[in-house]
Amino acid sequence: MARTMARTIVGIDVGSSKICTIVGQVGDGRRLNILGVGMVPSRGIDKGVVVNIDDAATAIEASLEKAERASGCRINQAFVGVAGRHISSLNSRGVAAVQNPDGITRQDVARAIEAAQLVALPTQREIIHVIPRTYVIDGNDGIRDPIGMSGLRLEVETHIITGEAMAIQNLIRSVERAGVQIDDLVLQPLAAAEAVLSDDDKERGVMLIDIGGATTDLAIFAQGGVWHTGVIPVGGQHFTNDIVYVLHTPPNTAEYLKLRYGSAIAGHPPAPGDESDLIDAETLTVGEKQQISAHLLKQVLQARAEELIELIVAEARRSGYDGMLPAGIVLTGGGAQLQRFDELLRDDLGLPVRIGIPGGLGGLTDSLDSPAYATAVGLLRWGIRYGGRPPESSSSDDTTSLYERFRRWLRELLP
Repeated sequence: MARTMARTIVGIDVGSSKICTIVGQVGDGRRLNILGVGMVPSRGIDKGVVVNIDDAATAIEASLEKAERASGCRINQAFVGVAGRHISSLNSRGVAAVQNPDGITRQDVARAIEAAQLVALPTQREIIHVIPRTYVIDGNDGIRDPIGMSGLRLEVETHIITGEAMAIQNLIRSVERAGVQIDDLVLQPLAAAEAVLSDDDKERGVMLIDIGGATTDLAIFAQGGVWHTGVIPVGGQHFTNDIVYVLHTPPNTAEYLKLRYGSAIAGHPPAPGDESDLIDAETLTVGEKQQISAHLLKQVLQARAEELIELIVAEARRSGYDGMLPAGIVLTGGGAQLQRFDELLRDDLGLPVRIGIPGGLGGLTDSLDSPAYATAVGLLRWGIRYGGRPPESSSSDDTTSLYERFRRWLRELLP
């Protein structure tokens, strides 16, 4: 029996707080082995959007160099995550007449999907994903795979994700300036879902919440497909900034306090004179120290956590699918590491909540045992599921690349 040639795949998670490059390899059994990881602080990126191409490219290049040294591989192309406040989505329906009397073909499905993306968009917006959700044949709905079925009229319901053309092009140019061609741009919560959600989760109904540095990305899955995506302009940096403003500590100290002593549930206040509640910390004045209350720290974090949960609930209700989540909520992203945030979310929403940590990996996995790496690992799994360009066909023509990537993705998607 012939062995399958191992294929190397690279994912780059370009976030507001960190840039993470992961190199993986998949061979027989489609098992993903991690060969190397490169993570550096983010530069030139604000709220998920590139604001300085030179700085962003320099940070991406530094992440690539670390991953190359760890893996021993030269990185020429990668799957890249895209997010930010400029992302929006809509649902659209496309219709096509079935041309083959012997049954619906891939070409019929492709024409219906292409018809669905003929929606009126502002000139400054680009389509990133057109994702089929369900099909209708001659008025009969709920069809998952129409290929080979008989009918005269094929309809498809799709979820379309768009972004600002300028933001997308600046991201593409930053990555290409770092010497890498893009296999595909992937919405970050969709990538994270590949790493932490099972097919059963998506079938039953689940909400994925990816808490990044500057934004929280949300994706709702039901009946095996994507039903809603959204972006909330609150992320982990907002929690840190609250500590800076209230407790008058430097940002680095505030981040440390958040992760070391913080909690999304403040609990009961300490007894008067209880010195165990006090934490030594730096002040905004260099060389000066102060003692802060651990309970006050937790109160600050709980206030911001409750605000974020209110925004999550509002977004879920806007989608119309907030009551269709028997599989509950899965939290990913660096912000998901805040202690007891999952507990607070569970109590407020009355749904099961779990932390999504990438699993099923081989190789160098010790450093990836965290929800912060869900997107980067998911980009690799997206590449395994939908494929990518072979190196010899790479192109730097970024004016047509998004549409061509959609065409390739469509060919991989259809059975």
